[in-house]
Amino acid sequence: MKNRPIAQLAVPIGVVGVVMLLVVPLPPALLDVLIALNITASLVILLTSMYVKRPLDFSVFPSLILVFTLFRLGLNVASTRLVLRDGFAGHVIDAFGHFVVGGSLVIGLVIFLILVVIQFVVITNGAGRVAEVGARFTLDAMPGKQMAIDADLNSGLIDEDTARQRRADIAAEADFYGAMDGGSKFVKGDAIAGVVITVINLVGGFVIGMVQRGMTAGDAINTYSVLTVGDGLVTQIPALLLSVATGIVVTRASADGDLGTSAAGQLLQSRQALLIAGCGAIGLGLLPGMPKLPFALVGATLVFLAQRRKSRQAQEAREAEAAAQTPEAPPSSDSPEALIEQMRVHQLEILLSPDLVDLVGTGPEQDLLARVRGLRRKIALDLGIVVPPVRTRDSVDLPRSTYVVRVAGVEAGRGEAPAGRVLALGDDLAALPGTAVTEPVFGLPGKWVPAELRHAAEMTGATVVDRSSVLITHLGAIITQVAPRLLGREDVRVLTEGLKKVNPSVVEELVPGLLSLGEVQRVLQGLLAEQVPIRDLGRIYEALTLRARVGTDPEGLVEAARTGLGPALVAPYVVEGAVRVVTLEPSLEQLLLESLRPGEGGTQLLVDPGVLDQALVQLRHAVQQAEEDGRQVVLACAPAIRPALHRLLALAQPRLPVLSYSEVTGAGVVVQTVGVVSGGRAIAA
Repeated sequence: MKNRPIAQLAVPIGVVGVVMLLVVPLPPALLDVLIALNITASLVILLTSMYVKRPLDFSVFPSLILVFTLFRLGLNVASTRLVLRDGFAGHVIDAFGHFVVGGSLVIGLVIFLILVVIQFVVITNGAGRVAEVGARFTLDAMPGKQMAIDADLNSGLIDEDTARQRRADIAAEADFYGAMDGGSKFVKGDAIAGVVITVINLVGGFVIGMVQRGMTAGDAINTYSVLTVGDGLVTQIPALLLSVATGIVVTRASADGDLGTSAAGQLLQSRQALLIAGCGAIGLGLLPGMPKLPFALVGATLVFLAQRRKSRQAQEAREAEAAAQTPEAPPSSDSPEALIEQMRVHQLEILLSPDLVDLVGTGPEQDLLARVRGLRRKIALDLGIVVPPVRTRDSVDLPRSTYVVRVAGVEAGRGEAPAGRVLALGDDLAALPGTAVTEPVFGLPGKWVPAELRHAAEMTGATVVDRSSVLITHLGAIITQVAPRLLGREDVRVLTEGLKKVNPSVVEELVPGLLSLGEVQRVLQGLLAEQVPIRDLGRIYEALTLRARVGTDPEGLVEAARTGLGPALVAPYVVEGAVRVVTLEPSLEQLLLESLRPGEGGTQLLVDPGVLDQALVQLRHAVQQAEEDGRQVVLACAPAIRPALHRLLALAQPRLPVLSYSEVTGAGVVVQTVGVVSGGRAIAA
């Protein structure tokens, strides 16, 4: 706190003092002190520019350029006054004029001109160009950076304070490069002023020596020119240091460290470059007439650095290998990361008892993961949805030989797959040893028999299935059953974007102009609930576009989509060019039409429970009779009652497809009626 008033007053007093230099004559001793201060301060500025990590850390630099340029010009005026008036301007200028350049006017002028060329032509021009381009690019990039900050703020990646600080940094960066663009002009003007002042001192000193002091031409040149050159060198050396500092600041492109650290790290990063350069230097020293010692020293140094780099790379490789082999410490069970992982709900998950972990491997009997990938591909081609990844893990809470399939964290199916056994399916299994079970998907009787009796089981006419196939079949049936739940909003967006690439007009007309993405998702889920594939999204979207102009009720949209799919609905049930159907007796169908009522989840059938139970019994009998004959059947009904009838039969006859008359007859296949269901009895065809 005590130093703050001094720091606040130092710069204003210094600027006022610089102005006084232009007016008040100085004694030579004070001029020596100010010249030493000028050289030392310029050196401090140069070293500071090397150690800052980014240009904004030295944001006061443009103002320092102006102050020290004015300071040097003031020293030039003060020293010129002493040289022309007294023929002596202090010991510093005298030392530069006699000791540094050997008292030779020609040597002094040559060194002075070289310094001016280096500063004015090389460093100042380059730094000025870099500063100009940097200022232009920084200003052009400001809108994009501001938009990026706003985007991060809106998405919650940063808070308001961080956004405010970033905006302030962008504004400060633009101001800094703009100031550096102008500050480089000060340095260039300083170099020009130094040349002009030196020429004036040479001419003025020659005239004063001969006219006022009666010196000969040789004495006048010898006295004043040496002092003038010394004065020029005293001021040009700090100016050169400041020019170099300007170039370093505006050309910094890395904020990883100071200039020395960055340069050493990047120059020594390539062992091959050091080795080739070292060998090249040694080779130059072997040429006839070349001095061998300098090139040998330089070449040997580079080869030594290359060998050190090789040793360091080997050490880094060993450390990386050791780090890779060292197992990472698992996160604490109560850490936020562990808790978040435990809270995550996976869409599909297979839990295996510890003795079933052998199913996960690379052998022929350990290909569970490969079969899961194949199942995902098959379902994608069959139903048209992308099944989410299936997470597989073990669970010590499960009974022995048990697996569980979870959907969104809820158990959806459970089965057994004993190690060392295969599942034999058939009716004549009494002679085989093993545990009798019921197959989980189709409800067929089976028995887990030892794997070495596989051939014997096949000889009895049984179908033998390995453990992985049992689990995969069960998983596939569950995925097909819960497909509507697996189709999320993001999945619908991905499917829509994929269709848009090949059929953009259909998508642009439907979404979001007529239907929202959520409404489209509901329609696709309704189709999947009835085991209708949604691969032909183009036809589905075209049908939805026409229907959405009339109404957007979900049931009507689903029926419109089914109509758009046409023969694809009947194709899975066509056998030998014919589809076998069970129909409703006209009086029963009329009764159902009259009992149709609208509801929140779609139309409902309000039928007398007795009539309904009798109809369900007769329908079940007709389906069983057809299945015993090995025939796949569907239920055909009037289009108006099809949705409500399907929902009604979802629990009683979940495997029975329900199609409308228009869907069956519009497929262009032969329709064979194998049964008619009436309110009292089933009539076989």
